[in-house]
Amino acid sequence: MLTDLGLDALGEYRSSYVRPDDFDSFWDSTLAEARSLALAVEAVPVATPLRTLDVYDVSFAGCDGDRIRAWLRTPRGMSGLPAVVQYHGYGGNRGSAVENLTWASAGFAHLQVEVRDQRGGTGFLTRGITGRSTYFYRRVFVDAVRAVDAVRALGSSDVAIIGNSQGGGIALAVAGLVPDLAAVHAQAPFLCDLRRALNVCGRPPYTELTTYLAENRRADVFPTLSYFDGVGFASRATAPAWFSVGLMDDIVPPSTVFGAYHAYAGPKQMAVWEHSAHEAGGSDDLDIALDAFRSRLLEKP
Repeated sequence: MLTDLGLDALGEYRSSYVRPDDFDSFWDSTLAEARSLALAVEAVPVATPLRTLDVYDVSFAGCDGDRIRAWLRTPRGMSGLPAVVQYHGYGGNRGSAVENLTWASAGFAHLQVEVRDQRGGTGFLTRGITGRSTYFYRRVFVDAVRAVDAVRALGSSDVAIIGNSQGGGIALAVAGLVPDLAAVHAQAPFLCDLRRALNVCGRPPYTELTTYLAENRRADVFPTLSYFDGVGFASRATAPAWFSVGLMDDIVPPSTVFGAYHAYAGPKQMAVWEHSAHEAGGSDDLDIALDAFRSRLLEKP
């Protein structure tokens, strides 16, 4: 069943989100602080049974210099390829060295980044929420930008970013913070149009925020969240973007995806999967992204 507005209403919907006046200066100073520290990228070859791909255990300095881990997978013996940086969903992790082989098998350098502290955990939406400088996602978004820096330091000049759910929200944040990306794929992006999400979504993880507000009756999370809303980042982004949404998604309300999509400042396309839930088209949507990225990054003149 539909979980939100119908398709015609979604086409007309515009988010009420307003970007804070110092949104740009906050993020410019945050990234300048992070980049004042050495990136210190390390890439250690990993022995695997894979015969067509090379795998590296990568680490680099993220926010506050904390070490962030990622897998780098590349076609065997190749370097300097266009890269796809991928961010994972809420409570997930980077998986094993021999999982998620699609992008490297398609001819890209593929960096699968691990979001700090999230191996199966919850409660991240409210961690440090009393201030913008202490909020959990400040560190996550800085780590995500530094992942792009890291893959470039390893030899990839053309970089695209992708993610599903939380990963899609992180990808939109990076799209708004890194001006020269090649492409973006945001599949059912979480962390967008947050005030709307809290009003219409009764499923985790958004209920972490509504529970926090119910238990702390005078708390106001929105001044902090306004610096982390995907709609704000979308309005700064210029890279070509492919969005997707499932109209039966009860985890990320479709209207919140459209809120970010309509605000997105660069070239954009939306794939609407009328009978999909949070998978937002799944492998069929992945085919769209693969075709788009191949033509933009691997087959360009």
